[in-house]
Amino acid sequence: MEHVTALTAELLETDRTAGARRAAPAALRAVASVASVEARAVVGHGAAGRSALMELLQVAAWILFDAERHGISRRLSLRALALAPALPEGAASVELLVLSVLCLQEEHLGRPAESLRISSSVLAGRDLPARVAAVFHVREARARARLRQGRRALRSLAAARDLLADGPGERDPSWTWWFDRSELDGHHGLVLADLGDADGAAELLHEATAAGDAPAYRSLFSTELASVLARAGAWRETEARLSGLADSVPDIGSVRALNALARTTRTIGHGPRVPRALRDTSGHLAAALRKETGRTRPPHPAFRAVRRP
Repeated sequence: MEHVTALTAELLETDRTAGARRAAPAALRAVASVASVEARAVVGHGAAGRSALMELLQVAAWILFDAERHGISRRLSLRALALAPALPEGAASVELLVLSVLCLQEEHLGRPAESLRISSSVLAGRDLPARVAAVFHVREARARARLRQGRRALRSLAAARDLLADGPGERDPSWTWWFDRSELDGHHGLVLADLGDADGAAELLHEATAAGDAPAYRSLFSTELASVLARAGAWRETEARLSGLADSVPDIGSVRALNALARTTRTIGHGPRVPRALRDTSGHLAAALRKETGRTRPPHPAFRAVRRP
C-alpha cells in the first residue's frame, strides 16, 4: 500500500500549498487509480491497507468538498466510513475526521440540523481527545448559529476554546494539526456573522487571516471577511479588503472562497449608496472571477470512474 500512502501525501501537499482547485483533478485520478486496490483491501489486504485507503478517500473527499464537488465528496466520505469498522481503534480515528468534514459539508449546504445531529452524537458517545472534541464543538457551534440557537452556539465555542488552550495532547491524533487558534478564530467569526454580530465577526475573521504559513483553504476566512463587511454596508472597509483580493483571485485555491467573493460582488451590486470606487473594484473583481470560471475544465475522466458506494 506504499503507492496509496504516497498518493495521499502528494494530495495533502498540493491542497495545503495550492488549494482544492489545483488538487481536485489529482484527487479524482488518485481515487480512480486505486479502485482495484480498494476491492483487495476490503476482502483481506490487512488493517494497514484498509487504513491507508481510508485516509486517501478522506483526503480526496475533503479536497472535493472545498472544490464544491459535493456529490462525489460525500460518496467518498461514505466509502471511507465503510472501512472504519474493520480497523483497529487507533487507525479508526480517521473516522472522526471524515465525520467532521461531513458536519461542515451539511452546514455549508444549508442542512444545519443534520450537521448538528452528527456533531452532537459524536460528542455524546465517545471519550474524545481534547482537540478532536474541540473540532466537534466548533462544528456544533456552526450548526447552532445557523439554527439561530445563539447562546448554545457561543457555549459550544467557549468549550472549544477551553479545550484548545492547553495545546496538543498525547491522545490527539496527527490529523488535528490544522486545528489551531487561527482556525478557531475563523469559525468563531463565521458563527458571529450568522448571529448578526458583524463587528465581532469582522474582528475575529481579521485575526484568522493574519496567520502566516496557513493552509490554502484559509483564504476562505479572508473572503468571508469581505462578505461580512459588505453585508454590513461598511463600504470603506469593504473597498480596502477587496482591493487586496482582486488581483489575487488567480492564486486562490479554494472554490468556496471564490464563491464567497462572488456573493460579495452581488451584495455590492444591490447595495444602497455604494461609492463609485467600490463599484469599480467590485466590477474588476467580478471580471477576474468570470475569467477564472472560464478556465474551469470539464470533469476529469476519473470522475466517471469513481463508483457509488
